Amino acid sequence: MAELEVRRELPDYLRSGLSVVFVGFNPGDRSSRVGHYYAGRGNQFWNLLYESGLVKVPLTPEEDYRLLEFGIGVTDIVKRWSKSSSDLRRADYRLGIPLLREKLEWASPRAVAFNGKGAYQQFCGRRATLGLQQDSIGTSRVFVLPSTSGRNGSLTREQKLMHFRRLADWVRRYA
Repeated sequence: MAELEVRRELPDYLRSGLSVVFVGFNPGDRSSRVGHYYAGRGNQFWNLLYESGLVKVPLTPEEDYRLLEFGIGVTDIVKRWSKSSSDLRRADYRLGIPLLREKLEWASPRAVAFNGKGAYQQFCGRRATLGLQQDSIGTSRVFVLPSTSGRNGSLTREQKLMHFRRLADWVRRYA
């Protein structure tokens, strides 16, 4: 008999008064097994967060709860795990998007940063570009960052870091 594999729904790390909240598609395979955000072996999120200056110390996925210490939150559009965001169904988004909007309007961070252009496009229902958007969610400005997933080879690591630094600069100036 095969052993049942435990999958965890990741908690939202949200509160009012945050500078920025990062939003991903949903927990990936490894993240759902270990119970921490951006835990995939090739995911660059934690390194880019530190190297951009958004956090002052290097963090690991197991320290995701510490993001709140730095005025940063994290959540996903869809809470259920999948091996790939392409495995998500329309019904997942129909359920997840209104709940996410409600959470973000409640937390009211200065900025909401979508980790991946595709994540934001699913959320807003139209094409988007990287960077600061004209849109807002409640009183929060919207940033679109390149996906930090190891599967995203469309931009180099340096190009991804440039976008994270632009967000960090904006946060320092306005948050």
